[in-house]
Amino acid sequence: QRRVLQSGGDSAQSGGSLTLSCEFFGYTESRYCLAWFRILPKNPGERAEVARFDASGRTKYTEAVKDRFTISQDNAKNMLYLQMNNLKPEDTAKYVCGIKAIKGSVCSGPWDWGQGTQVTVSS
Repeated sequence: QRRVLQSGGDSAQSGGSLTLSCEFFGYTESRYCLAWFRILPKNPGERAEVARFDASGRTKYTEAVKDRFTISQDNAKNMLYLQMNNLKPEDTAKYVCGIKAIKGSVCSGPWDWGQGTQVTVSS
């Protein structure tokens, strides 16, 4: 049975760092599209993509987090990480990891989601 388990997050001061983790169970393909999303307090109904590994394994970041956040993965451990440095109060959000299949050369199908973890950054 497939499942996605998140850990990490919590609170930090502005300028601080946090690391988020996702562990994937029951996913047997060699590659998947992987991404981190966040749900901002001002947009509670929207998951906004923060960073991803695309179907080619390249990383992409939303402009707001470039040069501050780093997405990485450990395939041997079925783990996905988000290292968040120089945190700002506007990074406060619920962070959710996602995984989806690759068909051909594109990400395909629905996302499977982690349970989400709250990150709160105080000024």
